[in-house]
Amino acid sequence: MRGAMELEPELLLQEARESVEAAQSYRRELGHRLEGLREARRQIKESASQTRDVLKQHFNDLKGTLGKLLDERLVTLLQEVDTIEQETIKPLDDCQKLIEHGVSTAEDLVREGEIAMLDGVGEENEKLWSFTKKASHIQLDSLPEVPLLVDVPCLSAQLDDSILNIVKDHIFKHGTVASRPPVQIEELIEKPGGIIVRWCKVDDDFTAQDYRLQFRKSTSNHFEDVYVGSETEFIVLHIDPNVDYQFRVCARGDGRQEWSPWSVPQIGHSTLVPHEWTAGFEGYSLSSRRNIALRNDSESSGVLYSRAPTYFCGQTLTFRVETVGQPDRRDSIGVCAEKQDGYDSLQRDQAVCISTNGAVFVNGKEMTNQLPAVTSGSTVTFDIEAVTLGTTNSEGGNFKLRVTISSNNREVVFDWLLDQSCGSLYFGCSFFYPGWKVLVF
Repeated sequence: MRGAMELEPELLLQEARESVEAAQSYRRELGHRLEGLREARRQIKESASQTRDVLKQHFNDLKGTLGKLLDERLVTLLQEVDTIEQETIKPLDDCQKLIEHGVSTAEDLVREGEIAMLDGVGEENEKLWSFTKKASHIQLDSLPEVPLLVDVPCLSAQLDDSILNIVKDHIFKHGTVASRPPVQIEELIEKPGGIIVRWCKVDDDFTAQDYRLQFRKSTSNHFEDVYVGSETEFIVLHIDPNVDYQFRVCARGDGRQEWSPWSVPQIGHSTLVPHEWTAGFEGYSLSSRRNIALRNDSESSGVLYSRAPTYFCGQTLTFRVETVGQPDRRDSIGVCAEKQDGYDSLQRDQAVCISTNGAVFVNGKEMTNQLPAVTSGSTVTFDIEAVTLGTTNSEGGNFKLRVTISSNNREVVFDWLLDQSCGSLYFGCSFFYPGWKVLVF
């Protein structure tokens, strides 16, 4: 009884410690949630402020553009008035000059006639004789035509006020404010030298025609386009390991030209070392990042291996055939436990591969299940998982791996027995004719 009483303080102390630890954990979790709320509040405030700025700038630009267009239209119409006025006034000016000339001539003739008549009639009155002769040569009965008012232009402006209603309707429907973008990034999956980006619609009423994916290093100020199309998944390559990248996506509605607002940027990175082919192999030319191998026209043959055993069980290894050459039954694309020189193909022991004709080989033995032939644009993936570790069995080999090879929407699954444990694997390829180009990621 006394021993139990002595233990009671220790139990109380232990219970108190657990309560303190639970309270500390609870406080930490609450702190994380407060930080999440602060982030959410900041996102709302910043996006609202940015949206206000965008709206103000857009409508200010519209007002400036509309004012400029109206000014240009006014100038055009005033020029049309000036042109009509000048073209129709000119005949009237010509007629006026003709009439004024006639008036002047008639006034001179009247004055000259009056003087001649004052001198009287006489045989030697030269002035009267000269006047009558002069008057006979002037067509005093010829009068110029003056157009009637109904026959000359009477300018006016036809202005249809319905344009205000049309413009008003368009303005009232112009622009929308969305509480959230119609698409969001759903998942970021790291790959050796790349990141798979998956996105989805979050607005059921939005019908997407195309998607647009951009990314940038977190240290950069500018996003760059990396994909535009109808798919909802894309692998971004040329990713440096252990470097943060930002990704964002938007969509274009069916039958529309403008893009939707951008999704909330997501940060992703890859801790996996990029896959690289071994440099310096005479029969192959490599890209600058050494993840693309091109079989050249060299007569050298053999297996081009990876620079290091960078493929680990549980990952997906992907080969994409960019271009093709003439196929050969000895061609191979696959993985192996170790590099072995002296072979011209991965169709050997301690390796699994697929030939360009679709045949599958495990430890040099051709399987009965066959995949479609490899063509330009084909993607071949290897998924390998460790199954058992144990002693040598009747089939030979101490270690069993389960291998899934997929190509052109078909897949085969089989067990691969190895003589030794392999924490990581090499990959390789061999082609006997030039023109084959393979990207690995």
